[in-house]
Amino acid sequence: MLLWRQFVMEWRLYSRDRVAMFWTFAFPVVLLLGFGTIFRDGGGPKLSIVRVQPATPSDRDAALDKALADLHLVVQSLPKAEAEARWSKGETAAQLEPDGAGFRLRLNSYLMAQAGATAGLANQAWLVAQARLSGAPEPQRIPVQVESPGHKRSTNYASFLLPGLLGLNLVSMGLFSVGMVNVSYREKGKFRRLAVTPLPKWIFLLGQVLHRLTVTVVQAAILLLVGRLVFGIQNQGSFLDLLLIMTLGTGCFMAFGFALSGFAETSEGYAAISNLVFFPLMMLSGVYFTLDSAPSWLQHLVAGLPLAPFIRALRAVFNDGAGLAGHGLGLAIVLVWGLAAFVLAVRRFRWA
Repeated sequence: MLLWRQFVMEWRLYSRDRVAMFWTFAFPVVLLLGFGTIFRDGGGPKLSIVRVQPATPSDRDAALDKALADLHLVVQSLPKAEAEARWSKGETAAQLEPDGAGFRLRLNSYLMAQAGATAGLANQAWLVAQARLSGAPEPQRIPVQVESPGHKRSTNYASFLLPGLLGLNLVSMGLFSVGMVNVSYREKGKFRRLAVTPLPKWIFLLGQVLHRLTVTVVQAAILLLVGRLVFGIQNQGSFLDLLLIMTLGTGCFMAFGFALSGFAETSEGYAAISNLVFFPLMMLSGVYFTLDSAPSWLQHLVAGLPLAPFIRALRAVFNDGAGLAGHGLGLAIVLVWGLAAFVLAVRRFRWA
């Protein structure tokens, strides 16, 4: 009965904080709807190229334009002065312009991910155009098939993003909801007052844990429901495997929050410590994008962090229907991080 009352009280206190309610339940949905809608028809923006208009269009120009269109490049044909103005503002990733008897490609060094892919397609288009003009057989391109690692033919970016948001929510819950609340309680003397009440300490702590677990379940349910209704995303694997991964991640990142709270005396100090952990995890663990083009040393480093293997296993089960057998090492990394954080939390925890 005491545990139930403590659990209900935690929910009442939490529900009164409208800002926390928004960031916990509404903001992940906004991200999913926003990015999922923007990139709904694929994994990213359409590749585009600026085509400087020739002074006197020729058959060669027409053949190249036709080949570019066949490769589904978005071609923006602009006069030279307007194209140069856009280039000087850094708004162009790749620019195709006349150069004597041929063409020249200019690639923006700040946008090489898009510019490199665009350059490859532009060169393919030029080879096709030359073949058509000479009457030779067109060069055969290697067929391309877009599919996920589990061989599901899905180009919906929302299906990639949703498991990442589930993982990010757990990190946010552990670091900011668990850790920040404990520091605030200690800073305001609530722990000292609690120590002289009849309420057992284990009930207080277990009530917090159960509250955060139910918040996590509600978060996940809302995201899964929105993904299903808006984008047609559904779990391809076992719900039991999904639950096991989520439970492991919840325990790990809640332990992180408890552990870090032991290093801060004030809420301001904890905010600095938690953000120092949160932002590298968010940016480097594959929540919004992969690090396949990053240096190999960085990829290996990130693989040893808890969020990256957690999200990888979550995506494998949710998007591809995979089992847990191929992710034993990754889940073991999450478990080791969780146990280490728990041991540190126990050693650093204090009531005053």
